Amino acid sequence: MLMIICDGLSDRPVKLFDHKTPLQAAKRPAMNSIAKRGMSGMMDVIAPGVVPGSDTAHLALFGYDPYTAYTGRGPIEAAGAGLKMSKGDVAFRCNFATVDPSMNVTDRRAGRIKSGTDELSKLLSGLKIEDVEVAFKEGSEHRCVLVFKGPGLDHRVSEVDPHTEGEVLVSKPLVPEATKTARILNEFVSESYRRLDAASINTKRRKDGLPPANIVLPRGAGSLGNLDSMPERYGLKCAGVAGVTLVKGICRMVGMDVPDVPGATGGLDTDYLSKGGSALKLLDSHDFVFVNVKAGDVAGHDGDFMKKVEIIESIDSMLELILRELHEDVVIAVTADHSTPVDVRDHSADPVPVMIAGGGSRMDSVKEFDEVSAASGGLGRIRGRDLLPIMLGMADRAKKFGA
Repeated sequence: MLMIICDGLSDRPVKLFDHKTPLQAAKRPAMNSIAKRGMSGMMDVIAPGVVPGSDTAHLALFGYDPYTAYTGRGPIEAAGAGLKMSKGDVAFRCNFATVDPSMNVTDRRAGRIKSGTDELSKLLSGLKIEDVEVAFKEGSEHRCVLVFKGPGLDHRVSEVDPHTEGEVLVSKPLVPEATKTARILNEFVSESYRRLDAASINTKRRKDGLPPANIVLPRGAGSLGNLDSMPERYGLKCAGVAGVTLVKGICRMVGMDVPDVPGATGGLDTDYLSKGGSALKLLDSHDFVFVNVKAGDVAGHDGDFMKKVEIIESIDSMLELILRELHEDVVIAVTADHSTPVDVRDHSADPVPVMIAGGGSRMDSVKEFDEVSAASGGLGRIRGRDLLPIMLGMADRAKKFGA
């Protein structure tokens, strides 16, 4: 089985482009080929009227109930960065940021710092605050991850990140059980300023006229939920192809193998054909392979209609490569994790088109893959968490319910 998620692919009609969506405007012969030999429909990735985040959306697409499986972004980022967590640990996604001596945030991304964050991370990882050990690791640019390990922790705390310029907030417990975690978090933030502000890297950045990365702002606290792995849940050997740390983290959390794919950047410069070729190779050794292509979401956030059209056509080239070698018995699904309309420049609650072909798939009358054509397909309107079970059924891998 092969699931291809075109991140942010779905859109709305745009008046300036003859009331077409980017998907309708793009040349997409491979996508249309899949539509012709399978079934199409529309999908509410979380639920009707709910705007999906990329994290909750992917959990749903892997068959989990996001309302119970999702505790926060932190554990996903930790998994993506390779930080191991145990039950009871609390993780945060963080930014290296810039503050003045009065602890007012002047740049939440420290000038999108690109180098030296590994040295800054060494100043923070391995700290011990009370009886809590600190694991810390840098990510791409200004991004980083924080994990607290110790007794009596609870992720239900307020954030210190003001999400704009302004004073660093004081974390507060949202439930009595989180009092200790809030206290440890506030101490960590203060200690991060003490250590980072005097770091040699920041001394040099000031001399070069660059904002110092002199504090860490954690947010998105979470702990590991009761999340059984996909191999345990479905009896499948699974692999994921992605370039984005967040998506890699989700894949690892649910028990997928996540190889490093050359050229898979998660940005506009990603190597589509490398992703497609890697997916084909992984199908030789895995029951289920997942591919995420992020670029369409980037173009949607940028409000760039023609760039999104270009990206869709690149994805179609990747699909053409895959289809040339894909056995007809392999069930393939193509869809999006959410809509990112170019006129909105953000995620929206619009349902996304979905199509499934191969295996025991029936064929409906849909001949093209887009937001309007798919709505008349035989799949009807489904939820995101229904997609994988439907694929399992078409692949004759579903388990019987009842006698």
